[in-house]
Amino acid sequence: MPAQVSSAGRFAMSERTLVTITINGEDKQVPEGELLIKAAQDEGTYIPRFCWHERMNPVGMCRMCLVEVDTPRGPMMVTACTNNVTEGMVVDTESAEVKKAQEAILEFLLANHPLDCPVCDKGGECPLQDQAMAYGPGESRFVEIKRTYEKPIPISDLVLLDRERCILCARCTRFSDEISGDPLIEFKDRGNATEVNTFPDLPFSSYFSGNTVQICPVGALTAKPYRFRARPWDLKKVESSSLQDTAHPRMEIHASQNEILRYTGVDNDATNHGWLSDKARFGFEHLRSDNRVTEPLVRRGGELVAVPWAEAIDMVATRFQLVKDEDGGEAIGVIGGANGTNEDAYALSKFARVALGTNNVDATVGDALASHFLAATVDRACISDIDDADTILVWGPDLKEEHPTLYLRVRRAAQELGKTLVVIHPRATGLDDRASHKLNYRPGGGFQLLDELAEGEHADVLHALSANKVVVLVGMASHADGPDLAESVAAFIRQKAVKTLILPLNSRSNTYGALDMGLAPDLFPGRVNVDSAGAAALGEAWGGEPAGLPGRDSTEILAGLDSGEVRALLLVGSDPVRDMPIPSAASDGLAGAEYVVSIDMFVNDSNCNADVILPAAGFAEKEGTVTNVEGRVQKVNQIRPAPGQARADWAVVGDVALSMGVDLGLGSVEIINKEISEIVGAYEGVTFDLLEWEQREGAVIPVDDTRVISHIPIAAGGKASPEAAFTLHVARTMYDDGVRLRESPSLHPLAPGAVVRINPADAPSVGAQDGRPLRVVTSQGEGEFTVVLDEGTPAGVLFVPFNQPGGAHLGTDPVARVTPVKT
Repeated sequence: MPAQVSSAGRFAMSERTLVTITINGEDKQVPEGELLIKAAQDEGTYIPRFCWHERMNPVGMCRMCLVEVDTPRGPMMVTACTNNVTEGMVVDTESAEVKKAQEAILEFLLANHPLDCPVCDKGGECPLQDQAMAYGPGESRFVEIKRTYEKPIPISDLVLLDRERCILCARCTRFSDEISGDPLIEFKDRGNATEVNTFPDLPFSSYFSGNTVQICPVGALTAKPYRFRARPWDLKKVESSSLQDTAHPRMEIHASQNEILRYTGVDNDATNHGWLSDKARFGFEHLRSDNRVTEPLVRRGGELVAVPWAEAIDMVATRFQLVKDEDGGEAIGVIGGANGTNEDAYALSKFARVALGTNNVDATVGDALASHFLAATVDRACISDIDDADTILVWGPDLKEEHPTLYLRVRRAAQELGKTLVVIHPRATGLDDRASHKLNYRPGGGFQLLDELAEGEHADVLHALSANKVVVLVGMASHADGPDLAESVAAFIRQKAVKTLILPLNSRSNTYGALDMGLAPDLFPGRVNVDSAGAAALGEAWGGEPAGLPGRDSTEILAGLDSGEVRALLLVGSDPVRDMPIPSAASDGLAGAEYVVSIDMFVNDSNCNADVILPAAGFAEKEGTVTNVEGRVQKVNQIRPAPGQARADWAVVGDVALSMGVDLGLGSVEIINKEISEIVGAYEGVTFDLLEWEQREGAVIPVDDTRVISHIPIAAGGKASPEAAFTLHVARTMYDDGVRLRESPSLHPLAPGAVVRINPADAPSVGAQDGRPLRVVTSQGEGEFTVVLDEGTPAGVLFVPFNQPGGAHLGTDPVARVTPVKT
């Protein structure tokens, strides 16, 4: 059976009572209480609208959806977006009165709307344009000069506002208030002067601002990266899933002449409801960067020079074979694979085990939870479980910064669905304003807080966590937390709640798919242990006997390179110098490596001294599948060829294996996907055809499959909160100095930079002043940072965003000292 949740499972919609209504003379059965505009739409009758959006609360502002409804006093004109259907309701959407009202509404909307469709980005996909043609009067009685404004106004770094085009539908303001929780754009003035704008000196600095551009029914809001780039009819489109977010929100890729021009959100009820973070929406510019590696590079005389593919492949194969023959496969390590497809990851896992003979493989870089907990925890939650939980616990990273799709889902559950939300974090998060309970703890003191909860303290929080159904989102809130705290939290909640569902969180795009494909030192493809019968059966199917003992993780691989126990390293889309919490461990290991090969799109901090760099195809340049945080497998599609001679990861490692005398059978991505669906037990039946035709929302890999491991969260001991004047909170933010963002000119300037956030009450004691430099010192690093006074950072805590342009790395030690810098 394909890996899926049956219709009787927890994804099934609750039964709704049906009522009979009459629409334009035809009887229809629709759910009781449904909005009339939605019920009619579902039954095939389109009622024009501008302000109504299925994912937001109705307001009835534009009046375009007026219809006639029979009442005891005769037909009455009502807005279809604010009226619910009832038994026996009789509706007419096509009467002469309705048509007259629609014409009047459009005539008024166009009275001041500029006729600039030929130069408007919305032209060709504009609801106002379409409805003026379908429902408008054809000509206007208004001959006066139209109102004009200065335009366009940059209301943020990504969004421009053209006030002349705005029809005051309030979609943008409602989204910002209801959905994203960033009410930074609002109506101002009154009457004929009413307009949408931002507050003085407060830009529309939302992580979700691009959604307002997509839902704007006119061209009032436009996106800088797409402005004047193409017409809709010139675009080639394909549906895919974003890899900028571990929930893999569904989206559509638009390209013209092999250049990707924009991404738009697709409404997938299982994941993103059509919303995208700005990082996901505008995160395509790196694909067209001039700094892409487009041909194989080898180091000669200290310089990287271009060579033919065949020569580079033979060089890599010869060197790997030499190391394997002399010291065995355990002298080779493989780091990476979490930024590609499942097919790439499977090929890499098979290559490591069969061709290299090593289990020294790891898709993470020392900043992840345990692989068994991430990949195979029992009671795994689905994203949709957030909607019907009694209590939601978020003890992990700030979802708004690191998991934006989950942030929107949790926010909706707390705000619109009335769920109890508990947030536990070292500082303020994006969900605090909707949290029923909020607990702060000092960085490094998570275990102490957990002990307090176990001893009965914080009774109100414990009561909330004792509900019938608790969904727990756990991860590393801070580098000081370490990997064990999150699993200990999950183990604790399983003892308190009647039913606990767990969603373990981790960064990087396809970590979960990579782990499922065996890119972990203790896992084989299909969530089976390396020393299990399942791994042995898979090894037999591969035609060999892969090593049966767990290998080294990324930290141990790099330590082995430094000590000489590991001689050769293969990096696949990985930059440990930038990503590891303690970068010196990566740089020291790479400096001590005898031979380093990198498969990547760019030259980065980790591969800049590599012996060989092989050009890799990026997102939208190859086809495959990916697995998100809940275990949902979705299809990603190709829309353009990779630049130059770049190739997919699976093709590169397949050729290296062939040069080593091993045929891995990696003839095409379709062959790899078919092999996964046939011999990787948990993925049985999950084929391209299934995902493209039968389960377009994705197939969820079941957690109760007897062929895979079931990991029960285990509580671990931890240290008490450190005794220090200041403790250091280092965590990721949405924008940083990763190489892909560095090559994205629209997004990279949004990174906060080398800053330290400190509570205003603490500033005088250390001589800190807003905007002035401050030196922060830990046992693992030091550097100068610009002070930002921030009331969201508790007293005694310093917050330094991780991996920022110009910022020093401070490691995981929570104890910090600060001194002002004399200027």
